[in-house]
Amino acid sequence: MEIDSNYNVIEILTVILGWLAIIFFAYTIYQKQMVKPKVWEIPLIILVGLFSFSINWRMFDVIVQLPILPLGVWILYFVFKGKDQRWQTCRSFAWLGFGANFIFLASTLLTLPVHHVIYPKDDLSVYISNVENASIINIHPSAKDRSLNKDSLLKQLDTMRQEAIYSDQWYKETYMDPSSSKRNERFPYLLIGTSSKWGSGLHALIYIEDDGKGILLSTPKKELYFRSKDSLLEGGE
Repeated sequence: MEIDSNYNVIEILTVILGWLAIIFFAYTIYQKQMVKPKVWEIPLIILVGLFSFSINWRMFDVIVQLPILPLGVWILYFVFKGKDQRWQTCRSFAWLGFGANFIFLASTLLTLPVHHVIYPKDDLSVYISNVENASIINIHPSAKDRSLNKDSLLKQLDTMRQEAIYSDQWYKETYMDPSSSKRNERFPYLLIGTSSKWGSGLHALIYIEDDGKGILLSTPKKELYFRSKDSLLEGGE
């Protein structure tokens, strides 16, 4: 099976490990029970047991859910109310379903630091890994007719410095000029045709500065700005 490079491979692997752990616990419970439920009932009971009342918790700019109340267990209890033997047979699997929430929570907490170590979110080469089909398009009238210098981009990917993006001069040029058509757009080029590092699952819009020496990464959560020593554009300064 080939996994698309746009998917977060670390997350996929931890989810798979989580389900394998659930299957292992379910098998262990099944083997220990004297009165066993039908095999096809077990995954259904576990899935219902997964339902819970949860609270959102922010960690490393990611929202995770912390399960509080076992709604699925309560639902199954009322379904089997008055059928003591039936409930006794299914109870452990229902609670396993609720416990699965904590297994997936643990897998998420494991995914975050591991992903950050393997795919640092402040590393430009993670977002721009393959430039074979890369090119630029003009997105503002102030953009000049230039083309991407792929060799220069590849050569400087690992040496570009991260800097603060905003400055007083940029603010004056961007917002103080009343004519938007004549405004000096700082990032008039959009870099397309690139791909992030395989398995990272990271996505960003990539803009190139008007002097060809700056790259702005715009992700769903933040913006990162990098400067190069030499221009990334043919004909750049």
